[in-house]
Amino acid sequence: MIAQNLQRFPDLHPAFDRQSALAEANRCLFCFDAPCTAACPTHIDVPRFIKKIATGNLAGSARTILDANILGLSCSRVCPVDVLCEGSCVMHRYNKQPIEIGRLQRFAMESNAGLRACVPEVQARRPGLRVACIGGGPASLACAAELARYGASVTVFDNRPMPGGLNTYGVAEYKLRPTDALREVEMIRAMGVEFRQAEVGGSVSLADLEKQFEFVFIGVGLGAMEKLGIPGEHLPGVIDALRFIERYKTQPDFQVGQTVIVIGGGNTAIDAANAAVRLGAGNVHLFYRRTEKEMPAFTFEYDHSKVEGVRFHWLAAPVAIVEENARAAAVKFIQTRLAGRTVERIPGSEYEVSCDMVVPALGQSRLTAQLPVEASNGMIVVDRPTGRTSNPKYYAGGDCVNGGREVVDAVADGKRAALGMLGAHRG
Repeated sequence: MIAQNLQRFPDLHPAFDRQSALAEANRCLFCFDAPCTAACPTHIDVPRFIKKIATGNLAGSARTILDANILGLSCSRVCPVDVLCEGSCVMHRYNKQPIEIGRLQRFAMESNAGLRACVPEVQARRPGLRVACIGGGPASLACAAELARYGASVTVFDNRPMPGGLNTYGVAEYKLRPTDALREVEMIRAMGVEFRQAEVGGSVSLADLEKQFEFVFIGVGLGAMEKLGIPGEHLPGVIDALRFIERYKTQPDFQVGQTVIVIGGGNTAIDAANAAVRLGAGNVHLFYRRTEKEMPAFTFEYDHSKVEGVRFHWLAAPVAIVEENARAAAVKFIQTRLAGRTVERIPGSEYEVSCDMVVPALGQSRLTAQLPVEASNGMIVVDRPTGRTSNPKYYAGGDCVNGGREVVDAVADGKRAALGMLGAHRG
């Protein structure tokens, strides 16, 4: 399966070799005010880690990255650097290409010296400081690692066989492979963090956690993907984008057929469409109810998808999935028009497009679990500087707080909450 996916999903941005990395590192101006560092949610000292690459100190470069962002490898591959660090590079002022910060970060993290530096030192255990992290995604991993560095005993509870959350199961294969996500999990495990497969609210209750741990961190992400709300969406051959990505990453016999229809306009929709092309679909169509201008996906993701061969259709809303031989065989659409921000359907403009698979990608639903903390609009309310919820025993971060942002934002949330708990424990 790994060999298959390596062939079908080569790296989106190939890794630097040593010579190329040195040349790119020496392009950096090592700015004192470092707008790239300010643009990074985890505030990695970008000039410092690049300077260490330029001087051949790859272990020191990796340590600089990990000190700010324990998931530095994942983020080097999945961060939207075009709108974060590289988007803020001063080279733009001189009409030059920005420094390729993401690829340099990946080079440092994946070098032999960098790999040997990948288990940060931990302090002696603090008696009584025991923390449970609910969910095994980036926010919980970052929180657990930061706590472990300062002597806390941490247990991560996750209901899936493998930790890592969307890094393991939900990121497109050409961006981040499960093996890389799990390598970071093993690094955090080596720091003394315990991982336990269990469903909180099922085999483990919140009451049990409250008794056993001083603090509880909630990093459960968001809920299932939103439904289309149209006839036929429960037919075989209809699979939401996150399950689609998980399936092809974990099932070697996953088949997509000749024609795939993706419905949605976000980055996950783009990832699913690109994957369908690479999995062998001859025709991949992405339908969005607004226009290209309103599409929420990043521009660079959209541009890449066009190169992959995805066909885009604007101003089209699905109204039904057509059944044939007890499975999805087509999608019926209706043309739309925009009246300001309102999407209006045009009566009598329905049409059908035949397909073998339908992949809805409408975004994830907000949090619905009953938790002993204040929530607003399906998101947990926290004190931003500390990550503390309305219940002083509970802290939270990641998508269940910010509504669904980037991996690096979840890492920043987890680290911030860990520091908040450390401060509360000292008090």
